[in-house]
Amino acid sequence: MAGILDLLNSDLGKTIISGVSGQTGAPQNKTADLLSMAMPVLMGAMQKNASTPEGAQGLLGAVMGKHDGGILDNLGGLFQGGVDDAVMQDGDNILGHVLGAKKTNVEAALSQKSGLDMSQVAQIMKVAAPILMGVIGKQARQQNVSNQNDLSSVLGGLLGGGDNANKQQSLIESFLDADGDGSILDDVAGMVLNSGSAKKGLGGLLGGLFGK
Repeated sequence: MAGILDLLNSDLGKTIISGVSGQTGAPQNKTADLLSMAMPVLMGAMQKNASTPEGAQGLLGAVMGKHDGGILDNLGGLFQGGVDDAVMQDGDNILGHVLGAKKTNVEAALSQKSGLDMSQVAQIMKVAAPILMGVIGKQARQQNVSNQNDLSSVLGGLLGGGDNANKQQSLIESFLDADGDGSILDDVAGMVLNSGSAKKGLGGLLGGLFGK
């Protein structure tokens, strides 16, 4: 299974980057950089949420229903004339559910790292979230996912990709959860904004893990 960063380097990914850039007015190179950081963060948060039966059931219901991957079949239509307000609101709801009270902190950290202002980051995240759910939904449908274990396998594969998916996911989980409290989101801002030994931040970490 191709990882989420492999997807961003594919023709489909280029369409996503170009469309998101056009929607938000952010330069394509900075949009690509932001998505390469934001997508794995969202994937990691989703996997954390799906580690509980309740969280897994909620995500499974979403990807088996509304977010079944259909959004990927008409990306041209999605971006033509601007992304529909309903899609943007859906993205905002997804972010609120996945990131919770830490949404603003995550966006601030990504803004600092990417060089984009927070309003652009927030807009990009709103567009990216439904697309990411669609990617998960499409994979889940192709693999006939029906339970929590199957869903975890899909998420791990997308986050890490290839045979090292579980190992890479474990590294990301342990590194991002630097304070050991079980919440990777507590540490996102610190990883990105910190200087000194961690000056490469989240981008450096993910780049090292994914060989980018």
